[in-house]
Amino acid sequence: MPTYSNKNMNITIIGCGYVGSKVAKFWQQERDFIVTATTTTPERVAELETMAQRVVVVNGNDPEKLKSVLKNQDVVLLSVGAKDLNTYEESYLETARNLISVLKQIPSIQQLIYTSSCSVYGEQNGALVDEETQVAPTTPNGEILYKTEQELLSGSSEHLRVCILRLGGIYGPGRELVKIYSRIAGTTRPGNGEEPANWIHLDDIAPAIEFARRHRLQGIYNLVDNDDLTTREISDRVCEIHNLPKVTWDSSLNSKRPYNAKISNKKIKEAGYEFINPQMIFS
Repeated sequence: MPTYSNKNMNITIIGCGYVGSKVAKFWQQERDFIVTATTTTPERVAELETMAQRVVVVNGNDPEKLKSVLKNQDVVLLSVGAKDLNTYEESYLETARNLISVLKQIPSIQQLIYTSSCSVYGEQNGALVDEETQVAPTTPNGEILYKTEQELLSGSSEHLRVCILRLGGIYGPGRELVKIYSRIAGTTRPGNGEEPANWIHLDDIAPAIEFARRHRLQGIYNLVDNDDLTTREISDRVCEIHNLPKVTWDSSLNSKRPYNAKISNKKIKEAGYEFINPQMIFS
């Protein structure tokens, strides 16, 4: 498998939220990396300057500014998030379209890595799925996420490798499981809670992105841990550990979870990635 040299690597991260900021800090430790972080929020510039050599305020709907930011770059990480449900198309799909248009004009860029979501699999009735499974998004926003993937993959060429990492639910510092599940402790939730949970710890995301960069991965890879636990099992365990009232499930109501599938991580492991947290951390 071909790999990149780390020498004089110019990398831009488009979108430095929870994941992007973690990756910026991770890459900043590499002596020969020059990291550019982008944000749509001017108030975050000072914070991002502590984790990247260059910080630029830019919106995904501004192709000329994107072109200026990406000049002479080698790798781009796209890790955007929507501020609310009404901005999904603008944040994801429009940004992807503009980015692909710009990348065609910048021959120095050799790889694009995008953090997508396992929610694109949609309703699979709890079946085991992999990257070859036909997706079935159950929400309009899930459709947008899938179209975003397709838009980005359309930019693949002999000069540009495009890697899509489909992430499971993200937890970690600031998003601890107890913080997530305490919101529903003691409540009655729709469904039976038997959907596969599919989580990934934040500490695995940055190394997996670096693995994808270093090994020049192309195509779609799922990124979830090894645990085969259901939402009910995880919520029960978190509530037991932290002395919280357990969740009650009402199977007479349809679950509001946007996807129901057990996600296989076999492909990325066969590529050589070794998980830092292969099992969930409940403490």
